[in-house]
Amino acid sequence: MYSIMYSGVLLVDIQLKKGILDVCVLYAISNGESYGYKIISDLTGIIDISESTLYPILKRLEVGGYVVTHTAEFSGRLRRYYKITPLGLKKLKSGRDDLLEINTIYKKLFGGRI
Repeated sequence: MYSIMYSGVLLVDIQLKKGILDVCVLYAISNGESYGYKIISDLTGIIDISESTLYPILKRLEVGGYVVTHTAEFSGRLRRYYKITPLGLKKLKSGRDDLLEINTIYKKLFGGRI
């Protein structure tokens, strides 16, 4: 099941949303290394994501080998930078393909309308 109803509102299944967020974060760092605040800024207007959501995603992606990190000083403070790995690029492509398939299903079901 991909979604549930709550008080008449359709909510995205947590596993589906988790996958979409992973793809969005990987996309945000696919053109070069980045850091948390910049990732959030780059995704503004695409998807709402908070720091409390982002950092566990980044940690999960790091543990899975999809991103690597390094810390560097910036304006007297340490900043953690994230860079996508070749495995992360494969996951991004797979996630993109999944989203295209979901979009095709959506269009067939609803004709592009909600």
